Amino acid sequence: MKNARDIIPATWKPVEEAVLCFIRDRKEEKVLLIHKKTGLGAGLINAPGGRIDPGETPEEAAVRETFEEVGLKVANLSASGDLYFQFTNGHSIRGYVFQTDKWSGTPVETIEADPFWCSESELPYEKMWTDDSWWLPHMLAGRPFRGRFIFDEERMMSMSLDVETSETSEDSKRIPRGAIHAKQL
Repeated sequence: MKNARDIIPATWKPVEEAVLCFIRDRKEEKVLLIHKKTGLGAGLINAPGGRIDPGETPEEAAVRETFEEVGLKVANLSASGDLYFQFTNGHSIRGYVFQTDKWSGTPVETIEADPFWCSESELPYEKMWTDDSWWLPHMLAGRPFRGRFIFDEERMMSMSLDVETSETSEDSKRIPRGAIHAKQL
């Protein structure tokens, strides 16, 4: 099987576009996650998010989906990364990842999601999509990323990840600027 970088080129067009919105309590070092109850990934843990409606920007979709799924109004969203998913059944999704530490309201359970706060140092990766463990640590560390993933249903088959790092950061000593991590599974 080819690497995800080869199968998902720059000219790739997804069937749908979606968003994820990570709400962070920086003082407590926690992030709001959800037990997803419906749709793609039901039964897994994720962040609030969903499909982008026609005429909607990714940021508008993140605000709307977060309110619909957990009852929070979010503001000052920061674009953190891009995800490109190709499924072996032909389905494909481009994902826009946002994060914020500005919200109002109290998280509530809905028909779509059961929200909970989780320590950023104890994320339940074993209950999340496999790709999350590759890019989520970079998002939490403030490093922009672009990930390409090939899935057979919920099983990741191949991936590549580009991560931007500051040449002056401590990470630049370990991860070169524009690092590419690729893995064939």
